[in-house]
Amino acid sequence: MSETRIDHDRLFKELLSTFFEEFLLLFFPHVYEQVDFRHVSFLSEEVFTDVAAGEKHRVDLLVETKLKGGDGLIIVHIEHQSYTQPTFPERMFIYVSRLFQKYRRRILPIAIFSYDEHRDEPSSFTIKFPFLTVVDFRFLTVELRKQPWREYIRRDNPVAAALLSKMGYNESERVAVKREFLRMLVRLELDEAKQRLLFGFFETYLTLSEQEEIQLRNEVNQMGTKEAKKVTDLIVSYEQRGMEKGIEKGIEKGIEKGIEKGIEKGKMDIAKRMLGKGYDVPTICELTGLSVEAVEKLKG
Repeated sequence: MSETRIDHDRLFKELLSTFFEEFLLLFFPHVYEQVDFRHVSFLSEEVFTDVAAGEKHRVDLLVETKLKGGDGLIIVHIEHQSYTQPTFPERMFIYVSRLFQKYRRRILPIAIFSYDEHRDEPSSFTIKFPFLTVVDFRFLTVELRKQPWREYIRRDNPVAAALLSKMGYNESERVAVKREFLRMLVRLELDEAKQRLLFGFFETYLTLSEQEEIQLRNEVNQMGTKEAKKVTDLIVSYEQRGMEKGIEKGIEKGIEKGIEKGIEKGKMDIAKRMLGKGYDVPTICELTGLSVEAVEKLKG
């Protein structure tokens, strides 16, 4: 059975559009200080066609805003990359060029790399000759796997909490990462919708085994009484939601099966009446869709 495909771009877009301000504060405080967050709007999705490659590319997130003390609007273009691509800087340059062509505004490009490999991603694209630099394009980058997760657990930032799941931890630290995520979630005191968004994002990328969950419970129990209760309540609430979803799916499947059984029984009743009226088996099969064997059994 093939694994369910994760829509990485959708997950990151949902996270960053909900917590755009917090994202800039976390990774680019020098940008955050300059942005006027009273003027923020999300632009419609842009799709560009690469004629040479015969492919369509979708820009992940476009945010229109202003700089403090400035009259003109700027556009923040955030692009998420979940796999390695040698031509990514070139692609970013093309995106920004086309965005500028359409909007005629200053564009601030940001790339987020979330794949598991350790690479030194370039943050520029150049076109130059020995006698002239034609293009010197640069963009901001975040390479999540290079981020030491422990440095973020004291920041009461929802983006930091969610992205712990994609940062630089090893296998032996998985339980600790989720424990600290839960502690951050308790401290943030977000509304249910935002809490659910962060929890769903985290669980998509870091799901503990049954043994690890037991270890997590033991470690939570060793916390201070008040914090331990809050974290335990959080775990239990999400376990209950998972059970409720499972029950709902079971009911839906049961209803579907019930309908199927009802339809099948209806066909059998019709076939019986047709037999009683002298219809031959091939005709009954043709009209009801039942098999010859099923109709023959009804004769007895």
